[in-house]
Amino acid sequence: MALEFAKGPIVAALQKYEFFVLFPINPLALARYREAFKPSRAKDDPTDAELALDLLLHHPERFAPLKPQSALMRSLLTLIEQRRELVDDKTSFTDRLGNTLKQYYPQVLELFGKLDNLMVCDFLARWPTLEVARRAHRSKLQQFFCAHNCRRAALNEARINTIKTAEALTEEPAIVTPCRLHVLALVEQLRITLAAIERFDAQIEAVANEIPDYRIFRALPGAGPGLAPRLMAAFGEQRERFQSAAALQMYAGIASVTEHSGKKS
Repeated sequence: MALEFAKGPIVAALQKYEFFVLFPINPLALARYREAFKPSRAKDDPTDAELALDLLLHHPERFAPLKPQSALMRSLLTLIEQRRELVDDKTSFTDRLGNTLKQYYPQVLELFGKLDNLMVCDFLARWPTLEVARRAHRSKLQQFFCAHNCRRAALNEARINTIKTAEALTEEPAIVTPCRLHVLALVEQLRITLAAIERFDAQIEAVANEIPDYRIFRALPGAGPGLAPRLMAAFGEQRERFQSAAALQMYAGIASVTEHSGKKS
């Protein structure tokens, strides 16, 4: 919470200190604290700043000082969070791509199953409609699959036969033309996102390898280059905070919680 918004006696009380110690405040805790004084749920930044300072002054025992982790660990955390956002973007693009293909070109879903790969992007960029794909020579289709490391002759032959014998779901220009343009747009966005995820993966691995404890997490069963950095970031460097597995579960928000109300539990 920005202290520049704070006013009144709280700031005067803090002026006697020579320095400030940073305390992390859970946004949900602050929201509940605000509702105790403002049942109307009115909200603005200056009021939130004063309430945050009031909460720290009157209940300091409830908060532990913020101890930033190393620059490498903070960098790893940020990389992992931003990669997660890119993965969400990829999921959004593939969902929209699948929905659009179902309207005019469902054979692609049968041919490839998963859409979140460069082979699908290249296929649709080259043959964005079934009509165009059926006109392609069998040798061109065979070369395409082989160029994308799909060298199983039986699978490639089955794919080619599907393309050649398939019937179009619709030939209505009012459907095919807009959907084709939409697919091409989504393919370009998906291609950029996939490339960005690869760059993030490389940077995450590079940063993780500079942290000495990384070897511990890489040694865990089932923790490969994708999971190990995320496990290390989840545990952090200040592992003395977690005296037990239950403490880590509570910190992560996955611990079971008991609620009592009257005779119900």
